[in-house]
Amino acid sequence: MKFDVLVVGAGLAGAALAAALRGCSLKVGVVEARAPSRPTGWDPRIYAISPANVAFLTSIGIWGHLDAARMAPIHDMEIHGDAGGRLDFSAYDCGLGELAWIVESSLMQLELWETIKRQHNVTLLCPAAPAALALDEDAACLTLADGRRIEARLIVAADGRDSWVRQAAGIDVRNTPYEEKGVVANFRCEKPHRNTAFQWFRKDGVLAYLPLPAQQISIVWSAPDDLADQLVALSPEALAVRVAEATDARLGALETLTPAAAFPLRLMRVERVVQPRLALIGDAAHAIHPLSGHGINLGYQDARVLAEQLAALPAWRDPGELAVLRPYARARAEEAALLQYTTHGLNRLFKPANPLLSGLRNLGLNLTNRLPVLRNALVRYAIAGRF
Repeated sequence: MKFDVLVVGAGLAGAALAAALRGCSLKVGVVEARAPSRPTGWDPRIYAISPANVAFLTSIGIWGHLDAARMAPIHDMEIHGDAGGRLDFSAYDCGLGELAWIVESSLMQLELWETIKRQHNVTLLCPAAPAALALDEDAACLTLADGRRIEARLIVAADGRDSWVRQAAGIDVRNTPYEEKGVVANFRCEKPHRNTAFQWFRKDGVLAYLPLPAQQISIVWSAPDDLADQLVALSPEALAVRVAEATDARLGALETLTPAAAFPLRLMRVERVVQPRLALIGDAAHAIHPLSGHGINLGYQDARVLAEQLAALPAWRDPGELAVLRPYARARAEEAALLQYTTHGLNRLFKPANPLLSGLRNLGLNLTNRLPVLRNALVRYAIAGRF
C-alpha cells in the first residue's frame, strides 16, 4: 500500500488532521489499534474547547454534528489563590458568547471517526499496530505487526505522549515529572453552576470544576501522587465529600457519577517536531500541565496548521520534504513553548508553601482582577490566539 500521508494514531489530533485533509488530492492512510467506543454514562475525560478550535471543528464538519445536550458553554470563570487571591473572567464583559465549550472526549472522537470513515481519500487500517519504521530519502516505510508494509511520502506521528513513531525515529524527549497525578471524575452538584468554571490553587494541588449539562460538573484535581492515590481509593460517597470540602462546598453537596481515575503528569519537550518524511502533532509533539486546560487545543491547532500546509501544496510537491515541513514547525513553535513555560511556571509558583511567595502570588491575582482592561486583554489573547 502507498499513501501520500500516513497518520499513525487516530486520537483527536490525528483524526482531526485526516478530516481536515478532505477535498484535497492527497491519499491519506490512518493506522489505529482499535476503533473508538462510547462509554456508559458520562465520559470522565472532559476537554475545554477554545473558540478558535470550535471554528476549526466547524470548518471540518464536526462541530455541528456533536450532541448539544452533552455539551456546556463556559460563560464565566473564577480562579482562587491559596490565600485569598481571586481572578474573575466573564465572556459577557469581553463581548464574547462563551469562553470555551466543555465536551466529552469520546463524543468528539466518535464523530471524527465516523467522518473519516466516510472520507473518499482516507483509508482506515484498523485494528493495526506498527512494528518497524524506515525513513528513507524518497519515502517512509512502516511495517505493521501483521506483516503488511505501507509506503508513504510523509508519516505523521499522532500516537500520544509515549509515541511509538517518535521513539522509532530516534527523536529525543526531555521529561520533567511533576510528581503529581491528574484525578478526574464527574459529579452531580446541589447548587447550579450557572455555566461557571472554577479553579482553586490549593496547597495540595490545583482543583478545577468544569460545568456539564443538567447541574453536573467534571473535576480535574492535579494532586501530589500520594493524595491522588488516596482520592482514587475512596468510595464514591467519601470522594464526593472530600471534593466538596476542598472548595468549602462552593456548589453544595456532590454526588459521584463516575469513578475517579488518575494519570501521571509531566512536562515533555521534544528535540524536534519535524524531520524528512516525519511530523509530530498533538501529545506526540508536546505535553503540558493540565492547569491551563489547553492541551487538546494545542493538538487541534497542530492538525489545522499542518493540514493547511499540506492541502496548499501543488501536485508536484513532495509533502515529506523538510522544506515543506519546516513552516509547520515554525508556525507551532511559539504557542507550544509559551503554554509549556507558562503552565510550568504557574505550577512552580503556587507549589511552594513559603508565606512571602504566597502573599505575592495572591496579590498578583487580586491586582489583575481590579484592572478590567488587563483582565479582559488576557481573555482576548487566549480567544484570538490559536489555543
